[in-house]
Amino acid sequence: MSLRLSTVILPYRRWHEGGRSAWTRAEQLGFHTAYTYDHLSWRTFRDGPWFGAVPTLTAAASVTDRLRLGTLVTSPNFRHPVTLAKELISLDDISGGRVTLGIGAGGSGFDATALGQEPWTPRERADRFAEFVPMLDRLLSEDAVSYEGDFYSAHEARNIPGCVQRPRLPFAVAATGPRGMRLAARFGQAWVTTGDPKLYDNGTPEQSIQAIRGQAETLDDICAEVGRDMTDLDRVLLTGFTPDRVAPLQSLNAFVDFAGRHVELGFTEIVIHWPIPDSPFAADEKVFEQIAMEAPAQLR
Repeated sequence: MSLRLSTVILPYRRWHEGGRSAWTRAEQLGFHTAYTYDHLSWRTFRDGPWFGAVPTLTAAASVTDRLRLGTLVTSPNFRHPVTLAKELISLDDISGGRVTLGIGAGGSGFDATALGQEPWTPRERADRFAEFVPMLDRLLSEDAVSYEGDFYSAHEARNIPGCVQRPRLPFAVAATGPRGMRLAARFGQAWVTTGDPKLYDNGTPEQSIQAIRGQAETLDDICAEVGRDMTDLDRVLLTGFTPDRVAPLQSLNAFVDFAGRHVELGFTEIVIHWPIPDSPFAADEKVFEQIAMEAPAQLR
């Protein structure tokens, strides 16, 4: 299988002031999927413009035809499975079945307290995620769902006609630990990693490769444990959070070298950030476009 190259477009620009053009250009460049972040605000962008993920993806669906669309990632921090499922079914319908749900346990950033709650501990986030994913799986697959859990409830929640994609739209489950990987193996059509966050500040690219190799091997073991064919689970690397940071986007050769080392670990999709000037994702747009157009052919 050829490597799929995708991008993530942060929702920080007004739609008619550059927002729309990024999504249409992503399709023209041949990206497999264009994702966006599903946050209420995020890191250094907190005090600037930031738009909602689902409306942004809905608008993107209306100006593209082939490009797959998705979130990287949606989390329980401010989402409820019942309302999220209704929005996703609507988005899947509008896009003609081009939606992938990237989903993760969430973190301790601004989303964690925006609704007035205390931030959850890592264990609390994992507990909620373990309930969130299977409940969402049911809501997107069944016409009516009733459920009473520790964190979420549904009473005859109707989701007719369901997703265009059957039995539901695909999940790309982000996880770096065994508990989340089990959810990926049970419910995911893809597994997503950003590498080992502990290596971001002081690690080396070589240490990052070793850490990601360890994550992939753990996933293999879990797939065997739950009876999942590991070759049936796509593996997605969201770049920009390894010690390399944006170095792979400095040239076509640098990216091909970086991507090739991860393809050897079994990755089937690599996601690069759309360049944002004066940010951690700053990159030369001409080089970025060259990578989009030429790198996949070199990585077959």
